[in-house]
Amino acid sequence: MKVKGKTIFVGLSGGVDSAVTAALLQEAGADVVGVFIQGWYPPGMPCTWRSDRRDAMRVAARLNIPFHTLNAEKEYKESVIDYLLREYKAGRTPNPDIMCNREVKFGAFYRFAKEHGTDYIATGHYAMTEEGKLLRGVDEGKDQSYFLWAVPSDALAMTLFPLGEQKKDETRRLAKKFNLPNATKRDSQGICFLGSISVDDFLRAEFGTKAGVVVDEQGSEIGAHDGAVLHTIGERLSLADGPWYVTKKDMERNVLTVAHERLTPTQTGAIHLTDTNWLENTSPDEILTAQYRYHGPRIEGTLSADRTSFTPTTDVPEALASGQSLVIYSGELCIGGGIIQ
Repeated sequence: MKVKGKTIFVGLSGGVDSAVTAALLQEAGADVVGVFIQGWYPPGMPCTWRSDRRDAMRVAARLNIPFHTLNAEKEYKESVIDYLLREYKAGRTPNPDIMCNREVKFGAFYRFAKEHGTDYIATGHYAMTEEGKLLRGVDEGKDQSYFLWAVPSDALAMTLFPLGEQKKDETRRLAKKFNLPNATKRDSQGICFLGSISVDDFLRAEFGTKAGVVVDEQGSEIGAHDGAVLHTIGERLSLADGPWYVTKKDMERNVLTVAHERLTPTQTGAIHLTDTNWLENTSPDEILTAQYRYHGPRIEGTLSADRTSFTPTTDVPEALASGQSLVIYSGELCIGGGIIQ
């Protein structure tokens, strides 16, 4: 990592991954600046942002680096939260972390860092960049390139992912080696910036509940639910004689359709995409791989000439959820992706 003497703004979330990122870059001779990105937080609901910011400040103090707080409340509310609610209300399954990366971490934070004269930005993502190209991280179980397909190319060209070259266990070991104050802090499992608040709790607070029926594929009523807007395609429901998985949502009638099998090939023909972002060129008829959910199966196929659809050449083993991301790869190289229609 040739960063000696370079100014690098690191997004410090308060977690161990970003803390180790900053420590590694400092060890390599970079002039590191820590930035905590303050987002939008649901009023009246518990959130950990203040304690996360305190943890980020403690890391900056331990490393003796400058520390800033970037207020990205507007970008987060408009581009992530409003998008999340709009997509669920329309019956689709959004991926807010992808929009958070595009609009906040590699949008607002990237612009802030450039305005302050940085050479690079860095985050604690488990992915890699090589001459501006996005690649999968070494740790297959932690690889986060799936969440980065929508990041603009100019931002990727100025981004470093030091953790992409190692396993999560090594990150924990390094946190202790650097004597970081958050070395034993647990990983966050919530939506980007919502911390401990679950998607379900957030949606219930926004939409409330509305009783509806659950039917099987023959249309026979087998149970009840508390609102179609609160459920997603592929989700397992707790009903008698299960397991049952959601295969269809009728938002107008507030009805869920379920089936016993989730892993049944259902997709035939092309998968149509909107809001695409392409990072690399591909050859005509090149066989590529794609993922339609994080850590989901990899399927093979080809992109259409206009790159608005992906035609699988292997079975798609489960129902695809409209609104989710289809991310395309050539080997370990991320080509880009789009939103499934």
